[in-house]
Amino acid sequence: METLQNQNVLLFTRTMGLGGTENVVLQLCEILNPVVNKVVVCSCGGVNEKRLQTMGIKHYTIPDIEKKDLKTIFSTLSQVKKIVKKEEITIIHVHHRMAAFYTALLKKQNSRLKFFATAHNTFTDKNGLTRFAYKNASVIACGEEVKTNLVDYYHLSKDKVAVIHNAVKPYMESIKPDAYLKKLKEDGYIIVGNIGRLSEQKGMEYFIDSYKKVHESIDKLKYVVVGQGEDEQSLKRKVEEEYNQDNIVFLGYRSDIQNIIAQMDYIVLSSLWEGLPLTPIEAFSVHRPVIGTAVDGTKEIIENGNNGFLIAPRSAQEIAEKVIELAQNEKERLEMGEHAYITYKEKFDFSVFQANVLDFYKQRI
Repeated sequence: METLQNQNVLLFTRTMGLGGTENVVLQLCEILNPVVNKVVVCSCGGVNEKRLQTMGIKHYTIPDIEKKDLKTIFSTLSQVKKIVKKEEITIIHVHHRMAAFYTALLKKQNSRLKFFATAHNTFTDKNGLTRFAYKNASVIACGEEVKTNLVDYYHLSKDKVAVIHNAVKPYMESIKPDAYLKKLKEDGYIIVGNIGRLSEQKGMEYFIDSYKKVHESIDKLKYVVVGQGEDEQSLKRKVEEEYNQDNIVFLGYRSDIQNIIAQMDYIVLSSLWEGLPLTPIEAFSVHRPVIGTAVDGTKEIIENGNNGFLIAPRSAQEIAEKVIELAQNEKERLEMGEHAYITYKEKFDFSVFQANVLDFYKQRI
């Protein structure tokens, strides 16, 4: 009889850099490592390799799976095949469509290999590739919108897709004050944060552009951006050229996200698309409401007017209006923060995620 204790699991993702997908991979390592025989990760690497090392989990560096030239494809397939053989892998759990593509090819050569996939986002491209990649996989969708996308657009069977919402651990530690944020609070400033990868997806330019209108109404308010990414320098130039750099501040990468959010008043999520983002869940876990764009999975987290506000994507105007509303209504934002925490406990607590992941594995081995 197959048991979890006998399984050797390969978590196959694009990178171990900064981002929500990478955080989920780390969470899976934490959940699975004590209950399976071993967990191994392969990716093109990144800063979170250190976290894997701390957890005692082996990481194999492979080419970036976004590179799709024939030489890279054959090299990557060969390397992953060797990892599977060397580590006697019984389950591959992928976190990227190209990882699913490679695993689909490997499964054709080894039908006993169990193939799981987590879909972290919604898409409307690469129809043939996606259908082939996921055809023989048992799929976790991180939200209802992601499942709907897989079933309606890519025609996966409903029975093959299970919804398991992303989650974060409760923040049990005492606040470790950030010197800059502490000084702002002492000086009476409202702090509005935006946390995420500095990339096109996160719509940071609309957040930045909303500041002009906000500043006309609220004097003692600062925007604080937390994160790194490919658009970092262009966003900093935008602030330097168009705005007062003292009013829109970049904190860079932080690993203590819940600790940082707890020192802010509320959060803006200005994304253009999402699967089921972790940032609003992290905010809810420390009693902070979120102003978020009404895209895909974000709509599954934010209840408009209850634990935050939903606004149109690409609208600096709507961001500004809701930022001003919460800045001017302390009672409203504190009540929303309490409702946010209730949402977290009821829907996005880590213990629920952990139980659902283990059930998913047990039912499919």
